[in-house]
Amino acid sequence: MIQIGMSTSCVYPLETERAFQLAREAGFDGVEVMVTNAATTRDAVELRKLSKKYHLPILSIHAPVLLLTTFVWGRDPQVKLERSAELAAAVGADTVVVHPPFRWQKDYSENFLEIVRRIETSSGINIGVENMFPWKAKGRSVAAYAPGWDPSDWDCDNVTLDFSHASLAGQSGLELAQHFGDRLRHIHLCDGSGSQDDGQIFDEHLIPGMGTQPVAETLEYLAAKNWDGAVVAEINTRRAKSDAERLKALRKTVRFARTHLGLHTR
Repeated sequence: MIQIGMSTSCVYPLETERAFQLAREAGFDGVEVMVTNAATTRDAVELRKLSKKYHLPILSIHAPVLLLTTFVWGRDPQVKLERSAELAAAVGADTVVVHPPFRWQKDYSENFLEIVRRIETSSGINIGVENMFPWKAKGRSVAAYAPGWDPSDWDCDNVTLDFSHASLAGQSGLELAQHFGDRLRHIHLCDGSGSQDDGQIFDEHLIPGMGTQPVAETLEYLAAKNWDGAVVAEINTRRAKSDAERLKALRKTVRFARTHLGLHTR
């Protein structure tokens, strides 16, 4: 059965334990831990305690790839990815999500796919390379990622599909899922309202169904082909005025996923 998880990033900057609490209250099957500056997100012992306390398995680890995590586990991106795989193994997760390298991470970007394959082989953990989007500055495209922002045709065994990123890039999440084929390991469940060419600037991470991506159709397509990856909510709730409002958004996301995956609603 496809598992439906919640990324701790959904409720950032709330504490890690509060993320587990909300995931449990909302009805998720498990949690994806986004590694951040918060020590708990990097502590396997504490994460296992939270997993046991709230009866939520840790489905995946998101490597610390954001600018705000520049100094987490040092500055070497290869070390960050290795440590993420070690953490995943220690907490019982089978997948690490990682973004493509930034162009200025020269050695890492030039050897990225080789590094990913080597870590997968040595750790037994799936490394799901996530689709991103082109950056623009003053209306011009900026080559922020290398070898690029779209892993569609890369020589890697596992990829992660993010609908908000697809939207901003002007791509269809359904077409990406079909193109990824058996390499699709992981879904970041969210939505987006338009592309950069439409004037959209921000990576929105809307509640699924609130944007223009074919999210429902993609989940139905995956369910029909007996896909066995994980669907992990990665929505933005930072504008929520209360935990009650945040919880409402999370529950709506769970219902959406269960409905379109053909799973029973709790």
